[in-house]
Amino acid sequence: MHKTQILIKPLVSEKSNTIKEIQNQVAFIVHPHANKYQIREAVESLFNVRVDRVNIIRRRPGRKTRFGRASGNVSGYKKAYVSLAAGEKIEFFEGV
Repeated sequence: MHKTQILIKPLVSEKSNTIKEIQNQVAFIVHPHANKYQIREAVESLFNVRVDRVNIIRRRPGRKTRFGRASGNVSGYKKAYVSLAAGEKIEFFEGV
């Protein structure tokens, strides 16, 4: 798997903006078969930063209900929280 295929897209939400400012972490949606070592290498090589730690969360697929009835499916995904070393930052997220 190539490094550009591992990171699918950055996750931009209120929670990800808060942890970016407070804990110097960045969140990404990643390939479902990527592991922590591959994610670390991809972030370090693509953004030229040092990574301290990588935490992974898997969101399982489920049913979406509206008005008490099942109306569709929600797809699952894999999310990675990447902790950057002290003094490091990714310019891609500045001003978001």
